[in-house]
Amino acid sequence: MVERIVDRAVEEDPEAVLIAGDFLYSNDPGNQEKIDTVLDLLAPITDAGIPSYAVLGNHDHIVGAAEELTTALESRGVTVLLNESAEVPLPDGNPAPPLHVVGLGPAYQGLADSEKAFSGIPASDARIVMMHNPDTFPTLPPDSAPLAVAGHTHCGQIAVPGTPDWSWLALTTDEPAVADGFAPKNYGAEGNQLYVTCGIGFSDIPVRIGAPPQIVFFELSNGTGQELPERVSRVG
Repeated sequence: MVERIVDRAVEEDPEAVLIAGDFLYSNDPGNQEKIDTVLDLLAPITDAGIPSYAVLGNHDHIVGAAEELTTALESRGVTVLLNESAEVPLPDGNPAPPLHVVGLGPAYQGLADSEKAFSGIPASDARIVMMHNPDTFPTLPPDSAPLAVAGHTHCGQIAVPGTPDWSWLALTTDEPAVADGFAPKNYGAEGNQLYVTCGIGFSDIPVRIGAPPQIVFFELSNGTGQELPERVSRVG
């Protein structure tokens, strides 16, 4: 499945690839063996020279692999962002203004620091904000994230109509949650917009029902105040 997702990304030849974290999940097998697998799976993207950016997820920290995973990914050309930003390179001769990718740390580890992440970026510069946990989004300052993307939720993972108790969504009834697609207009500060992808992983059990794996493509344009178009590809 991951190979098909990666191949599709390479075929589309995007200006950038964003990966929202949780590369690893458990301590078995060892971290290094799993990191080697991650690098092998991502190799077609990095070999194609597509600028790639990532944030780490809560499980990457839980298994104690954050430092070595960051080093390994960056050795293969994937920029790992922890409350910092990077400028997306433009094609030669393109006069467009700078586009920044801003990456926030995972909220569950208390590592999200938006003030630090946005420091050094002119307020007028375009940016895409990436985070692992969607619940980081409401903490962002107004007009700081015209497009933010997140993962983590697996869109419920087991989301059978009529049986909400089996969905991840049922576990978040005590707090606002966005688990799939664009967030409601009133979620987050004014001028900010969030999209939550279903991603391609799982938690606890290797099953996804009603929440198929997903890769999302965004076509960016000059700000118009309108919701950005996206194409969603679901991988069976």
